[in-house]
Amino acid sequence: LHSAVTRIQVQRPGFNYTFAHICILNNDKTCIVDDIVHVLEELKAARSSNRTNFAITYPITHLKDGREVYNGHQLGGVTVHSKDRVKSAEAIQLTYYLQAINSLNDMVAEKWESIFCDTVELFQKSNRKVKMYPFTSSSLKEDFQKTSRVSERYLITSLVLVVTLAILCCSMQDCVRSKPWLGLLGLLTVTLATLTAAGIINLTGGKYNSTFLGIPFVMLGHGLYGTFEMLSSWRKTREDQHVKERTAAVFADSMLSFSLTTAMYLVTFGIGASPFTNIEAARIFCCNSCIAIFFNYLYVLSFYGSSLVFTGYIENNYQHSIFCRKVPKPEVLQEKPAWYRFLLTAKFSEDTDDSEETNTYESHLLVWFLKRYYCDWITNTYVKPFVVLFYLVYISFALMGYLQVSEGSDLSNIVATATRTIEYTAAQQKYFSNYSPVIGFYIYESIEYWNTSVQEDVLEYTKGFVRISWFESYLNYLRKLNISTGLPKKNFTDMLRNSFLKTPQFAHFSEDIIFSKKYNNEVDVVASRMFLVAKTMETKREELYDLLETLRKLSLTSKVKFIVFNPSFVYMDRYASSVGAPLQNSCISALFLLFFSAFLVADSLINVWLTLTVASVEFGVIGFMTLWKVELDCISVLCLIYGINYTIDNCAPLLSTFVLGKEFTRTKWVKNALEVHGVAILQSYLCYIVGLIPLAAVPSNLTRTLFRCLFLIALVTFFHCFAILPVILTFLPPSKKKRKEKKNPENREEIECVEMVDMDSTRVVDQITTV
Repeated sequence: LHSAVTRIQVQRPGFNYTFAHICILNNDKTCIVDDIVHVLEELKAARSSNRTNFAITYPITHLKDGREVYNGHQLGGVTVHSKDRVKSAEAIQLTYYLQAINSLNDMVAEKWESIFCDTVELFQKSNRKVKMYPFTSSSLKEDFQKTSRVSERYLITSLVLVVTLAILCCSMQDCVRSKPWLGLLGLLTVTLATLTAAGIINLTGGKYNSTFLGIPFVMLGHGLYGTFEMLSSWRKTREDQHVKERTAAVFADSMLSFSLTTAMYLVTFGIGASPFTNIEAARIFCCNSCIAIFFNYLYVLSFYGSSLVFTGYIENNYQHSIFCRKVPKPEVLQEKPAWYRFLLTAKFSEDTDDSEETNTYESHLLVWFLKRYYCDWITNTYVKPFVVLFYLVYISFALMGYLQVSEGSDLSNIVATATRTIEYTAAQQKYFSNYSPVIGFYIYESIEYWNTSVQEDVLEYTKGFVRISWFESYLNYLRKLNISTGLPKKNFTDMLRNSFLKTPQFAHFSEDIIFSKKYNNEVDVVASRMFLVAKTMETKREELYDLLETLRKLSLTSKVKFIVFNPSFVYMDRYASSVGAPLQNSCISALFLLFFSAFLVADSLINVWLTLTVASVEFGVIGFMTLWKVELDCISVLCLIYGINYTIDNCAPLLSTFVLGKEFTRTKWVKNALEVHGVAILQSYLCYIVGLIPLAAVPSNLTRTLFRCLFLIALVTFFHCFAILPVILTFLPPSKKKRKEKKNPENREEIECVEMVDMDSTRVVDQITTV
């Protein structure tokens, strides 16, 4: 396999590049290869010459030229005899290092990596007894973006399902008052806003990543609820009013709360899009969400508002809601076939008395269900204890999951399944988790290593390394070392190695010292580096995160300029910051929103109830997602931030209607709040869940996390809106004092009604009342 890899050729005009042309060179101008290759070559030579005295030790072995070779991260699943002699090994890891010094070299190296994967897979087919897992520097990026490609047909299925259900949710048996087009146009409004944001991001040079898959669902939850709320407000207006008056009433009733929730979305995601967020993927996601939400607000005001006016005129003229043709009078329909009468069923205003006119929209299934059955059932005295008991069970399971929450540290959580990253990561964790990656410790300035004051400075800024005994050994060595400028390199490095290898926590140490000659043959140490490997266990990977954070802080504050690096630190750093930064931003945005809304809401009690509801929902989502084996990583934290806004979107109108209600009892206002806002919440929830279901089938760990988090957010919020809040609000503050009006027969009102009738139709279009 090694020979096949080194023979790979990248064809370019006029020249064929091999591994020897693009590899990183050693001091003797030969390609750097893993030491395990030299070990295997010597083992092969020993067998060919029938020598039996050659033995491999673990994790350090000796080559024929006397060099010590560390193989802890190159041999996996090792079984040893006495004295660390290797009996067998289940896995071998080979690493090839390529140069990227210019654009041509980088292009050739990228092509070489692609051929490398094909070569290994081809070699696998002819050697089926050995399982091989190729992985390159671009594998993670390719597998991360692969989620978008494998999600396409599932997203199309989701769109079809949402369109179908949105149309059904806005339809009713009455062909005049039914609004199927508004269901479709509401979804079109959300889609236009999402496409506008995507276009702006592309035009401004933004980079696409697979986290953008969550943006359509962010828009679906917020945008559709706003359009359904406007439609629900339309149903509350009087049919004898002019379309302009009904539209004005709709905007006055629904757009204030929609404007406030939109502002909350913009603030939350705006902070996430700011420089405070140090994760580029999360920052671009929040930026895209901000743009989409802003344009969705504009489109709802303009495009959807105009669509509502247009369908209002259709309803006002008694035209069919789908075909836009005039609906004939009942006496004319009697002469038509049954299917024709079914399609053109409508209730005319002159056919109803005043008491029935306000109930013309009750034929809508969801309106009828909530008003006739659910509101009375959920506020029933015998139902309330079971709801409270169910809530206690909910809190118990949420607490159980919350105590087990863990931060995500597996790269496979952000890529599609059945990819090279998944296979390689699983194999590496299984076979090579006993030792940490090789950590490079670089001192990149010329310092006087033999100077006692310099040694004390190093010691002063490394007091945080209490748990890292290898560094203490290094400092103790510096204290005792009294090196002059003429001391040979070998003496310096030998003493340094002996000091490190006395430490049991450290498996291997190697070093390089760069000398430069000064005037009069004086020697100056320009830079030095050490390669360190710590013993770790697969279940204690957080030790590496602690090491990374400690080293970073010290490198910023220490007088001695040094850096630490390993390629895996890039991903460890990503996961270390993927939770802290979004949580910090969400806390800042939550405090700002509480302060901001305190000046806008009519009653401070709304803020109190809303805060408690959001806390309850977020607590439950975190607990249940942990029980569902979802770790706290970048994707789940972004979903939790969205969950705050989603909860406010759905619960704020309910709480506002209840708190601001006067006169009647708590139970009456709970029913009223559900009747007014419950239909819009239920319609939005059904469309949202139906849109999420296809996401569960996408073969990707990223979408799996996205589905589980968003599903839990929607489910728990729905549970609070339709069960917890309606029950708790009936026996907790605020109190509702029923005000009795005194009837005085002497104080009578004289009312004069003047009706203004459109001469072209029989509809009353305006009414003036004087007292």
